[in-house]
Amino acid sequence: MNDLQRYACVVAVYLNTRGFAFVVFESSLSPVDWGIKETRGPQKNSRCITQIERIVDRYRPSILILQDMSLEGTRRTQRISDLNEDIVELAAIREIPICAYSRTDVLNAFSEFGAKNKRDLALVIAQHIPAFERYVPPPRKPWMSEDARMSLFDAAALALTFFHSRGGERDQKPPA
Repeated sequence: MNDLQRYACVVAVYLNTRGFAFVVFESSLSPVDWGIKETRGPQKNSRCITQIERIVDRYRPSILILQDMSLEGTRRTQRISDLNEDIVELAAIREIPICAYSRTDVLNAFSEFGAKNKRDLALVIAQHIPAFERYVPPPRKPWMSEDARMSLFDAAALALTFFHSRGGERDQKPPA
């Protein structure tokens, strides 16, 4: 694969126990769509796959970004790992390349901004992509569960890690 290749559409999907979050980018600072999809009840995986399939069919991404759930990557529950494999199969059927990054890869990509945890990632992303500022949840207290909006920043972080790993594709600034 050519590292200098521009991707017309990048879709990042971050899976969690409630469902998933997705972000669609045209370039590293140009998100065109994003959302958080929650699923409840039985057959969560099949309902998530149906929703992800709709997103893939709508945007026809040139690459799909997921969290690395291999033994060397990030450990997740079996249900989420199975869902991740289902997404990989969907991408293979649609002939969409997959890129996967572990939590360590993401934190390394954001280390130059001093990001050491999910909250730091959310603040850095909101600072660089103003459209996400309003989604930053308040600081989490020890007794609170994670805010659902954090998965949106996890998806964005996966996509931005992809752009960073490709040599930091920069948006062209218009001449002054």
